[in-house]
Amino acid sequence: MEIEELKEIMREGGIVGAGGAGFPSYGKLDKRIEIIVLNCAECEPLLRVHRQLLAKHAYEILDALEVIAEAVEAKKVMIAVKGAYRKTIEAVERAFTEKKRLCPMKIGRLPEIYPAGDEVITIYEVTGKVVPPGKLPIDIGIGVFNVETIYNVYRAIFERQPVTHKYLTIGGEVREPKTVKVPIGMKIEEVVELAGGSLVKEPVYIHGGPMTGPLASGEEVITKTSNALLVFHENHLVVQNKKRKNSVSMKRAMASCCQCRICTDLCPRNLLGHPIEPHEFMKGATSGVTRNIEPFLNTYYCSQCGICEMYACMQNLAPQSLIGSYKNGLREKGVKPMKNPSFRDVHPMRRERMVPMGRLIAKLGLTSYDTDAPLTKEIPKPSFLKISLGQHIGGLAKPEVAKGDKVKTGQKIAGAMEDALSVSYHAPMDGEVWEVTDHIIMMKTEIVHG
Repeated sequence: MEIEELKEIMREGGIVGAGGAGFPSYGKLDKRIEIIVLNCAECEPLLRVHRQLLAKHAYEILDALEVIAEAVEAKKVMIAVKGAYRKTIEAVERAFTEKKRLCPMKIGRLPEIYPAGDEVITIYEVTGKVVPPGKLPIDIGIGVFNVETIYNVYRAIFERQPVTHKYLTIGGEVREPKTVKVPIGMKIEEVVELAGGSLVKEPVYIHGGPMTGPLASGEEVITKTSNALLVFHENHLVVQNKKRKNSVSMKRAMASCCQCRICTDLCPRNLLGHPIEPHEFMKGATSGVTRNIEPFLNTYYCSQCGICEMYACMQNLAPQSLIGSYKNGLREKGVKPMKNPSFRDVHPMRRERMVPMGRLIAKLGLTSYDTDAPLTKEIPKPSFLKISLGQHIGGLAKPEVAKGDKVKTGQKIAGAMEDALSVSYHAPMDGEVWEVTDHIIMMKTEIVHG
């Protein structure tokens, strides 16, 4: 398949990165790609989606990878998967033997660490290459895609099915943790009921993993980038950390940051040579002395993984949150990162300083929740869906339906913006359009007859 044809299929199929910021996946297709990396790291604690999906659909996912490799003329495909995911590795190895691949494919085993799913970490672990600070994987000839994204590519190519549903893990304080497939636009509180409901009277929802997922209300909905819904008591450590106000966090840091530099010593990006030093940022931000602006500009190279805040700091300070706030402030003011940031070799003690997933889970008080969350076959049919047209990075999709229109499953309801990075959106179920704005399409999911 030619690259432009594949781009159009992915664009019209509404395929975006299924586990990150929602970058339209067709935008990653580039003839400069020499190595394709399939990311099956399952980065966050408690999540199960990617390992289960790859174990179940290994053959289909490899087929899609082969089409992409042919289109971009890649030389190699690396399946990046944690060695602990034995069933997933066995499924991939079986798929290797069932069909000879034109593009060489190989399993790259990842350590059981956090954040193994950070694409910069994943790339280094399976290729030995470091993405320089401020650069993208394509700048060193690598394209990274996660498992569900590539499964969606398979469905778009071979089954002509657009993205209408999302796989996600439901965990935490629920009766029956599980991984489910739900229609995009379904309410969070309805999704949680699929796992038997909450075990606490006033649940707090985290939309994503415990390290990077934001707090959410039950009225919010599932998007193309949802990976998990976690339910906790309001007093849980993870919840309390996410509720902290930056103004209070700054005062606490001014009073007690002792410059021990453990946050920097354990920073995954710093260990790969990137110039992000949380302790230096904390020193500058809390002292009010800004003669040295480098620590502030270097916030651009923070991945916001949360190790500094949720694991490293013995005083429970919040460098991740403060760094994120400063970084957003710099962007809003139009301040750009340095053109040639300092860049050193990989730290010789990197292996010894990596954060084991088991230790992280224990530190966060999540051990009792670290259970199997089996992938179920049931697909719920909610009565109402709220579909945002901006679930991706880039231009909003343009509505192609009006209030009162009857739509069928898979029908395009919003088209990709022309001459912009954008993707189309499709109806997850049969129904009637209830409301349309430039940003949202709401549907009553009634059965369409005739």
